Amino acid sequence: MDKNIVNELKGIVGEEWVIEDIDRMLGYLVDETAELVRPPPSRDVVLVKPQATSEVSEILRLANKYRVPVFPRGGGTGLVGGCIPISGGIILSLERMDRIEIDRDNLMAVTEAGVTLGRLIEEADRAGLFFPAHPGDEGAQIGGLIACNAGGARAVRTGVMRNYVKGLEVVLPTGEVLDLGGKLIKNNTGYSLMHLFIGSEGTLGVITKAVIRLYPKFGATATLIIPFNDRKNAVKSVPKILQSGIIPLALEYVEKDLVEKSAKRLGLTWPCRDGKAFLLIILAEADEDTVYLQCEKIDSICKENGSLEPLIAESRREQESILKIRSEIYSALKPETVDILDVAVPPASVGELMDKIDEIERRYGTYIPVYGHVGDGNLHPHVMRKEGWSMEQYEKIKEEIYMAATELGGVITGEHGVGYIRRKYLRLSLSEEEIEVMRKLKKLFDPNNILNPGKVVP
Repeated sequence: MDKNIVNELKGIVGEEWVIEDIDRMLGYLVDETAELVRPPPSRDVVLVKPQATSEVSEILRLANKYRVPVFPRGGGTGLVGGCIPISGGIILSLERMDRIEIDRDNLMAVTEAGVTLGRLIEEADRAGLFFPAHPGDEGAQIGGLIACNAGGARAVRTGVMRNYVKGLEVVLPTGEVLDLGGKLIKNNTGYSLMHLFIGSEGTLGVITKAVIRLYPKFGATATLIIPFNDRKNAVKSVPKILQSGIIPLALEYVEKDLVEKSAKRLGLTWPCRDGKAFLLIILAEADEDTVYLQCEKIDSICKENGSLEPLIAESRREQESILKIRSEIYSALKPETVDILDVAVPPASVGELMDKIDEIERRYGTYIPVYGHVGDGNLHPHVMRKEGWSMEQYEKIKEEIYMAATELGGVITGEHGVGYIRRKYLRLSLSEEEIEVMRKLKKLFDPNNILNPGKVVP
């Protein structure tokens, strides 16, 4: 990179926060995308770590002036290559912007982009409040979670990140700072610009601060593992549970071989020995009586569909252990994974999608493990390595799974986003007219295409 530009960057953030040595930034060149589909990062990059919105603004003005690409980065927990620098430019890490303030009266958190999910949960808990969403790795940063509109296991009840964001501070690629929304429950003032940036994956602006809605703590929680010998019976129970009026905090589907593999990797034990397929249900209510009544009702519904004896975890430690095992399935499968998919269909179509994936698995003579957020229709099929296969064969399987989802009224991604590796499949879910509108929006906000170029929009 031009030394004059590097020197100007040092003048903005200080010399120690501009890193040119590639060996000191190797961890910033990649994310958690599976290795075989991860785009190769450029090594012609400089890592910059601002501490204030004013510094982010100056960096973007400078980059826009010289037409230098900027790749915003959060915790690097993404799965679609969204933050990987695919060309020379500036890696913009917001990790030093980590201030947080809890407003108990308004049930809000004001958090800078570099605050981690784990810290938000911890600070809310310390204030006697609760952040219900749990969109994956607690090392993920708030700015990245919002930019990717992250989902997770608890979206079935309280929604994805979009549902929690009430205000944003955003720096445009041209350096202007927008202050959108605030500590408001209702806001119907003009176009909702704020929602354009949520889920834009760092292509329209850099999120520097957010106002996040919190909730009172639940009085009682419990985690249910309901075993089945047959997957169809497990999946068939899900709409019955939701129709009963019970909306769990989480409603997941997992299989025995997957959770046991994840548990073994973590040095833990999956607590339910019976069954081959499991519904993992987290209940959270105001009092224990309500939770117990819901447990009984769910057990009764599932028994009608052939479930075995349920396991109930009440202690916080037991519940956290079970959730940890579920959350780390991808990590356990990652060494053998070519790609983890993220398809979403109308919830009632989940069983049919699983059947279609089974048929693809049989036809190709391969193994496609499936698990995910069955309560909201978002599944994670894994395309696994197979000896002697080419990337073209893996791509055919992916395209067939995507087609199966779209034929059921679904989309190619429910929570991971498009990033770099899903762009070529975007036309399976979006029309040319929709994509063209996206291009026009990108041009409007980022006329020189400096911000996360080559991502999201084909």
